[in-house]
Amino acid sequence: MGPEYFWMGGMWIFPLIMMTVMLLIVYFIFGRGNFRPPWQDSSRPDTQPRSSETAHEILEKRYAKGEITREEYLQMKKDLS
Repeated sequence: MGPEYFWMGGMWIFPLIMMTVMLLIVYFIFGRGNFRPPWQDSSRPDTQPRSSETAHEILEKRYAKGEITREEYLQMKKDLS
């Protein structure tokens, strides 16, 4: 048996399997819609857009919800001004 029997002995399947595995890996990384690398997971809290509320707006909301008293509200409003 010489090298001419290499492909007929079933060794042709290994390059085919390797190519299939590589194509699957490329598909799962790039082929699922818009590309986002796995390390940029959008469910992480630090990737969420930040709120554009000012400190005064937050203070007014807290006072309206009843989280702080009138005296605390007035003192914090004075501190922010």
